[in-house]
Amino acid sequence: MSEPASTAIRVLLVDDQELVRSGLRRILRRRDGFEIVAECADGSEVPDTLAALGADGVDVVLMDLRMRQVDGITATKRLAEDPGAPPVLVLTTFDDDEMLSGALRAGAAGFLLKDSSADDLIRGVRAVADGDSWLDPAVTGRVLTSYRNSAPAVPADGRVVEALTPRELEVLRAIAIGRSNGEIAAELVISELTVKSHIGRIFTKLHLRDRSAAIVFAYDHGLVTPAQS
Repeated sequence: MSEPASTAIRVLLVDDQELVRSGLRRILRRRDGFEIVAECADGSEVPDTLAALGADGVDVVLMDLRMRQVDGITATKRLAEDPGAPPVLVLTTFDDDEMLSGALRAGAAGFLLKDSSADDLIRGVRAVADGDSWLDPAVTGRVLTSYRNSAPAVPADGRVVEALTPRELEVLRAIAIGRSNGEIAAELVISELTVKSHIGRIFTKLHLRDRSAAIVFAYDHGLVTPAQS
């Protein structure tokens, strides 16, 4: 594992199983650059907990999907309505493609299966804290397929097409079908650094927070259709 950051990443755990939360606490240790600032046993507890911690008290919410009162998708959607809310990384034992694609639509910055390695959990939390997204490679392809199949068939939004350059549109469409930066660079015959620059401009122009938001945006605005893969 890499050296801890100078400032710990503050994590809010949301899971209805104490055993799971205990395991997460053992992985996300202070000596590795993390601080568990609070825990919730249900999605219904999240708003009050965040309010008590203050506007800048949490960097990442690690959110279970299946909970008794307010599930993870509902809790994530409510958080996403607040532009100042911390990003959500969904963590679940269920590789339910429709639920995970629903989490993306609700505004999650990514998802991770609970049987993932400790290193993947650490990398995922760090990526989301840095403003990026984390899509578990074990299920990403299937989740995007589920998303494509459920996406409404709508014409491309002309305003978006006008806002982006042709190259930026190519990059956005590649992100939406699950291509990595390396794959995009190879397909477009450009460097990964150039891909990152394009992505940064796309996020700025479209007011997107991360890669997951870009996927949702592309489908919702007709830039990618269910027939594309």
